[in-house]
Amino acid sequence: GEAVDPSFPIVHAVSNVICAVVFGHRFSLEDKTFHQLIEAFDYIVAFGNSRFYYMCEIFPWFAQRFPTLQKARFSRDFVCSFVRQEIKSHREKGRIDEPEDFIDFYLKQLEKTKNVPNSTFDEDNMVQSVFDLFLGGSETTATTLRWALLYMLVYPDIQDKVQKELDAVLSPSHLICYEDRKKLPYTNAVVHEILRFSSIVLITIPREAVKDTTVLGYHVPKGTLIMANVDSTLFDPGCWETPHQFNPGHFLDESGNFVTREAFLAFSAGHRACPGETMAKMELFIMFCSLLQKFKFTVPEGVKEINTDFIFGSTMKPHPYKLCAVLR
Repeated sequence: GEAVDPSFPIVHAVSNVICAVVFGHRFSLEDKTFHQLIEAFDYIVAFGNSRFYYMCEIFPWFAQRFPTLQKARFSRDFVCSFVRQEIKSHREKGRIDEPEDFIDFYLKQLEKTKNVPNSTFDEDNMVQSVFDLFLGGSETTATTLRWALLYMLVYPDIQDKVQKELDAVLSPSHLICYEDRKKLPYTNAVVHEILRFSSIVLITIPREAVKDTTVLGYHVPKGTLIMANVDSTLFDPGCWETPHQFNPGHFLDESGNFVTREAFLAFSAGHRACPGETMAKMELFIMFCSLLQKFKFTVPEGVKEINTDFIFGSTMKPHPYKLCAVLR
């Protein structure tokens, strides 16, 4: 029931999911190396969101003199060294005939393609792939979960409805799984509305037109840089009844059944949409439901106003906040 900042427990839990997928094991809350790994990624993300990052891009010769860049490089080197140590450990265990995690499968592919000319499968590529999985899969999901709990503080009536649905459909000892979403339409709608309303990524990463084309009457020459404005779609008044209100009804029909919406592009669209969409949805649903199944979240005593503005960056984060988690 004490006021706590949920940031680190959330990051720890989400990062451990990535660790289980990539490394085949989890880390304890007390593991110092794991703490260093999380801190390194935090610094890399913070550096990428800073004005100094753009100074480094524009004036690389000037940036070399400053410790900020050196620390960012040190953080990246630490992460890569950590991953290479895990790869070494996997090689020594020799499990490629019975792979259990991402590194095992990648090592198996390396063995298959070792005599293939110009193969892109190599250890450097594997390290970068693991780096990308952590960078794209942990920070984004953790940020969304922070928004999720913040919205439950702001909208206690919605939190109450979710918990009533969970109690009515699932037993208190039930271990939440992703399939449960089919029996929990309101909760599923709330999770999707969290993704829509938080809109943590305003625009997609750049793409390039591979040929001359015309879109809605506009000529798009080959080679044109293209970025989708996801935020404008998620708040388009022509697509959503109350775009600037947190409203789970956006994903429910008149009978209370969950419905998908064409304008829901929180993970971008097309063949190059977010490759981690399915995993992110699973993580978010399971963690959100598990937390609300066990705890009631309330505003700490003395807090009169909750800041729901975002901090601008590569992902739109909520301002630091505290909450009270009361065991149900």
